Amino acid sequence: MLTRLKVSGFKNLVDVDVRFGPFTCVAGANGVGKSNLFDAIRFLRALTNETMVNAALSVRAGGERSADIRSLFHRIGDKFTKEISFEAEMIIPSEGIDDLGQKAKAGITFLRYTVVLAYRVDKGLPSLGSLELIREDLDYIKLSEAWRHLRFPHKASIWRKSAVRGKRTSPFISTGYQGENRIIKLIQEGGGRKTKTVSASNLPRTVLSTVNTIENPTALLARREMQSWQLLQLEPSSIREPDRFITHAGLGPDGSHLAATLYYLAHSHKYTNHTSKDEAAVWFYDKVAARLSELIDDVYSIRIDRDERRRLLTLELTDHNGTVYPAHLLSDGTLRFLALAVLESDPKTSGLICLEEPEDSIYPERIPALLQLLQDIATDVKNQIGPSNPLRQVIVNTHSPAVVNLVPDDSLLVAESKEIVQDGRKLKGACFSWLFDTWRQKAAPDINPVTRDKLLDHFTPLMTEDRHSISQSIKLRHKKVRQVADQPDSQLLLPSFSDME
Repeated sequence: MLTRLKVSGFKNLVDVDVRFGPFTCVAGANGVGKSNLFDAIRFLRALTNETMVNAALSVRAGGERSADIRSLFHRIGDKFTKEISFEAEMIIPSEGIDDLGQKAKAGITFLRYTVVLAYRVDKGLPSLGSLELIREDLDYIKLSEAWRHLRFPHKASIWRKSAVRGKRTSPFISTGYQGENRIIKLIQEGGGRKTKTVSASNLPRTVLSTVNTIENPTALLARREMQSWQLLQLEPSSIREPDRFITHAGLGPDGSHLAATLYYLAHSHKYTNHTSKDEAAVWFYDKVAARLSELIDDVYSIRIDRDERRRLLTLELTDHNGTVYPAHLLSDGTLRFLALAVLESDPKTSGLICLEEPEDSIYPERIPALLQLLQDIATDVKNQIGPSNPLRQVIVNTHSPAVVNLVPDDSLLVAESKEIVQDGRKLKGACFSWLFDTWRQKAAPDINPVTRDKLLDHFTPLMTEDRHSISQSIKLRHKKVRQVADQPDSQLLLPSFSDME
């Protein structure tokens, strides 16, 4: 769980410092830096798996995969900043598995990871350049100081006590010098506390990305946590695809393998008060169908058809008239909502989930149901962390006034483009602020918060009837429809006569 992120020199993120709760909505106009914040998170994740160059090239530049490492650095005219820096405070899982299948247990679960990179010309690849690791630290945050860092409302005696555990008296990774040579130290846990020292000057990747065994369990689990950070880009075409029997369960970032994941969840869990696995499976399908009925009233049931001849698993939905619709006839909005409902029901899904413009393909009157689902995916900060309440976090971004009107004040981050003065120079950068009388304002009282009216000025004004409709939706959670076909945006896609010919 990412609780705080400081970024400087990355794209248009200059001296950015934001705190996150279990659910955060980043709201702002197009082009102000909302996606760049997601890219910073993606880049940190990539650094735990790839070389620094490959991680840089995996990040978007102008909406496409980057072809130039320098595009990651903040630019002023024809000059680039010399360094980019990241500092991430996070709660990591207390247990996990290393690359050899051995169980690892964290010494402490509240950590701060810092990495600073500089651009340098690569003589072997002068047109591409490379990155130099200037600093890498992995340090602990004292349990006695946790309350200062976790300012979002939560049950300290229950949730925080289960999420933040352990103790430590020295860092896990640190940067220092041997003479004039800059070095990175990986400090082994345990009685011996052996230290592995490497020169930072020619490292192709971060030290954290090399940790894969239980000799360094806390560093390993920090890496596992960052590896779990993902940007969901749900593609209806991927969600519609049937899965083979041998497909591993687990929803892909594009929503692929929904059929296999739903089938696995329905048939693998042991539920009390059920006499058979089949009865338990029906109960699980009904649970997901009930969630989907919050979007479409005409949902009676869902199931996974198991085709023994072709050995395929296919999603099917049945309405109240008994009409069966296979996945390829379902609308985009229905499929995206269903994918999120399956994600919410999967206890193995943990970590940070980023989602851009989740309201896409959702009828405005159904946005309250969508936002409630997204908040339910995130960890419940009133209850203990465990299989029924995984350490899961959701961050979305939007420029929709309908979404902004519905998101709780405490969950809103406001993204704006502002003029910043740095080293006597004026430059444009992304600025993230928050609303009055929220926990973020109390955590940073020196920052001027914004009003909701000012926030809405950044968006297309809502018509009076739209405001009334949304207000009613808040009160009623959402307006029900009689038939699937009554809902233009969330309706099932029926084949036309031309398709049948």
